[in-house]
Amino acid sequence: MSNHYDVLVVGGGISGTALFYELARYTDIERIALLEKYPACATLNSKGTSNSQTIHCGDIETNYTFEKAKSVKKSADMIVKYALMHGYENKFMFAHQKMVIGVGEVESAGIRERFEKFKELYTGLEIFEKDRIKRIEPMVVQAANGGDRKEEIVAMGVVGGEYTTVDFEQMSNSLVKHAKEESKTTDIFFDAWVDEIKKDGERYLVKTRDGRKFSANYVVVNAGAHSLYLAHNMGHGLNFSCLPIAGSFYMSKKHLLNGKVYTVQNPKLPFAAIHGDPDILADGLTRFGPTALVLPKLERYRGNSTVVDFIKTLRLDTNVAKVLLGLFGDSDIRDYVIRNFAYEVPIVNKILFVEAARKIVPSLGNDDVYYARNFGGVRPQVIDKKGRELMLGEASINTGEGIVFNMTPSPGATSCLANGFRDARRACEFLDRKFNEDRFNAELVD
Repeated sequence: MSNHYDVLVVGGGISGTALFYELARYTDIERIALLEKYPACATLNSKGTSNSQTIHCGDIETNYTFEKAKSVKKSADMIVKYALMHGYENKFMFAHQKMVIGVGEVESAGIRERFEKFKELYTGLEIFEKDRIKRIEPMVVQAANGGDRKEEIVAMGVVGGEYTTVDFEQMSNSLVKHAKEESKTTDIFFDAWVDEIKKDGERYLVKTRDGRKFSANYVVVNAGAHSLYLAHNMGHGLNFSCLPIAGSFYMSKKHLLNGKVYTVQNPKLPFAAIHGDPDILADGLTRFGPTALVLPKLERYRGNSTVVDFIKTLRLDTNVAKVLLGLFGDSDIRDYVIRNFAYEVPIVNKILFVEAARKIVPSLGNDDVYYARNFGGVRPQVIDKKGRELMLGEASINTGEGIVFNMTPSPGATSCLANGFRDARRACEFLDRKFNEDRFNAELVD
């Protein structure tokens, strides 16, 4: 078969293109291909309008434990090192100030406690009292009446000099560009919607909807929520179910924040707390969000073509039902779900969202923002049916048979190079090839 490869990557988002690049640059694997279902890379969740464009390194994400923060920081540093190595600073990677604010006595005490523990990991991290916050982010302190907000407020963060923001769509295209510069076969096929993967002896046969056929000795599926769909079709990962969560955003009409401002995560909620980010595709205007809406489809803004795929991937049974009932049985989570559904209802949506966003900008008015249409994506939150729990973070199904399925909800973009490192080494081990760890560490780690 002419379309035979050593490794075939399914999915051209930031995770798939990162692996494609790392296979090309750091291994002695000779024939590599990338299949992308749409006419270009990163048109879904990696698109600049689909995510908050954030390098999540764990310093202002209060839902990260210290151990997770250490791991995520290493992954985040790889993003920065890659961009600096190829000269992409101020092209698709930018530096902004950032902070997480604690509002009220309880949250403020939590921020102070967290700072004392995390400052050893993040040497640039500082604690900001109200007066300092007022100088750094005036709108965070200014009340609706023009004075200062009355409640206690404290923040921790970093002022300047640290890269915080990336257009992951542009980064995806750069990864493909540099992969193709390596002296080996690095083919990419667009409009290649994978319809079927079958094991055929020591290799895998892959067929697309338009009838094209490929084969490979090793396959990695980085297709978002469709990774689990394809795994189920092959009989893998049947103990997992998928709950797609759609995130929406609201865009400001004027300059409100100078950098990223996050809020404290409710530990009961498995979804991101609201934050404000400078949108690098909108001249730095603030984008507020994300909301979190359970959506019965695997892709957003693509019509209803993936509703059936969602039903198949959900694999509803008593275990899934118990997880969902457990989530909605908690009053905090139930209220959160209802409120986020209301954020999508015309007329009332903006009023309700602005009320919530005033935790960040107390003087925010209904006319200061608008619902950002066609912004946001779908994150595949994986349900462990055996453990009867919603899995937070990334999930991966390594069959040990030469095929891997990755589901990468937020912060999957930040982890793209670290996950690519893991999967490239797995491929080398399976195929008895070499991974150049010295080169990898020199360029992306040390």
